[in-house]
Amino acid sequence: MTGQQGSRGDAKIYLLGGMLGIGAGVLDVKVGDLLLTALVVLCSTMLLAMLRPERPWRWIIMVGVFVPILQGLAYFFFTEKPYRAQIYESFLGFLTGIAGAYGGAVMRRALNELRK
Repeated sequence: MTGQQGSRGDAKIYLLGGMLGIGAGVLDVKVGDLLLTALVVLCSTMLLAMLRPERPWRWIIMVGVFVPILQGLAYFFFTEKPYRAQIYESFLGFLTGIAGAYGGAVMRRALNELRK
């Protein structure tokens, strides 16, 4: 039973990660500010890694992949086309995602150690 409860909880966290990633992607397309998008990706991955600190790399992928995907979709389907450089810049969200995810995982583990 414990495995099923854990997988249900993880499904909710994955859903939250997807929603945060889509939000970061939409923000990047609408606002076009790379720094703001990077900050949202950083905070999102940090939150997810604090909630589930095991394997923090999955949060980098879960959140960071939506930014270039939505940037590409905006390029093909919207009348306002982003510059090619903006599409390439959207991959930089992975760098802040790395800092956020591993920072959040370390913070969670440190808090767990302090509680002992």
